[in-house]
Amino acid sequence: MLRRTAMGTYVIAKVNKQDESTYLLLNGMGATPEGNVPFLDLFDINTGSKERIWESDKEKYFETVVALMSDKIDGDLPLDQLKILTSKESKTENTQYYLQIWPEKKQVQITNFPHPYPQLASLYKEMIRYQRKDGVQLTAKLYLPPGYDQSKDGPLPCLVWSYPGEFKSKDAAGQVRGSPNEFSGIGATSPLLWLARGFAILSGPTIPIVGEGDVEANDSYVEQLVTSAEAAVEEVVRRGVVHPDKIAVGGHSYGAFMTANLLAHAPHLFCCGIARSGAYNRTLTPFGFQNEDRTLWEATNTYVEMSPFMSANKIKRPILLIHGEQDNNSGTLTMQSDRFFNALKGHGVQSRLVILPFESHGYSARESIMHVLWESDRWLQKYCVNGTSKADSETAADGESKTLAASGGGAAPEGLSSDGFSSIPRSLL
Repeated sequence: MLRRTAMGTYVIAKVNKQDESTYLLLNGMGATPEGNVPFLDLFDINTGSKERIWESDKEKYFETVVALMSDKIDGDLPLDQLKILTSKESKTENTQYYLQIWPEKKQVQITNFPHPYPQLASLYKEMIRYQRKDGVQLTAKLYLPPGYDQSKDGPLPCLVWSYPGEFKSKDAAGQVRGSPNEFSGIGATSPLLWLARGFAILSGPTIPIVGEGDVEANDSYVEQLVTSAEAAVEEVVRRGVVHPDKIAVGGHSYGAFMTANLLAHAPHLFCCGIARSGAYNRTLTPFGFQNEDRTLWEATNTYVEMSPFMSANKIKRPILLIHGEQDNNSGTLTMQSDRFFNALKGHGVQSRLVILPFESHGYSARESIMHVLWESDRWLQKYCVNGTSKADSETAADGESKTLAASGGGAAPEGLSSDGFSSIPRSLL
């Protein structure tokens, strides 16, 4: 840990005990098979030995070290004058801040923030564990709406929201990340908002793409992606809380890429998808992406097989594409969604493209955020809750018109050209 000097700079914090040895403070997240258990250690710089002086509660709470507060003393810090700012939260209690004061290790609460969304205070949250066909251990956070009673309410529609990751071993891929005791923070466009609409939410199911030894992970990307999704869906359906025909999938950025690929290669799992700010044609990112270091010319087949753009003819489920008009992320330029939408239209896929004026890779304006929520909720109600996916896919194949939305929503104006933009300046959209 660092301490602040009188000049406003930061230096390594050194601590003295009565034995006159010099120690450093080590702040760790404490990965364990049950999840993270943060800790604070004293590290003897002479012997290399460690002594644990603080650790998070393991049973109910998730606590973390936020900052070193006793930084107004010149020179080394006496251990008996140590003050640490920590945070504390649980599944149902939002984050509060405390002072940990030595030598008694007295805990003093210094904040009392109210619950940010009391309507969802009694939501159900569980970190579930399950296994992929190849033996890789997977985890996910399952959320159920407040007051849900399985015997009365039956299986729910479900939104699966995730983001794949690459690993060099099955053991690393199977590690538990996060803590089962973390408070469920809900952001402006979080999938957890759909708990208020009666959805079950499977948040962050691990989608590990493993390449052990000299094997490149992405050479079997599609296969591992599908088997990971199958394992997640099978687990929630087995529990009886999710309707097998009402499961939607979604993601942002690389999660949008995942969504499009799952609709192309695993249509038996999902009824529809929501893809935000994604890249769908890897030939447009020829010098690598994510953790793929090979170029398009070195791994041509991998680039092509991973691109959902190349599998647009296989997509039969409705897909909602959302993108910022001014996305400056080099891997997810707005034209990725433009061109993918045109490919989907050409193959009769029920699809919709939403371009958010002035927005970049993430969305900031209130108008944009509210519109994303409206578009997403409308999509989920129509194609997931009401189960019109199959019927609409059949009519789309017979030439049903597709719609394009700007920030104002609604169908595309009559006379809009096939590319969706030629007849209307982007500045007006």
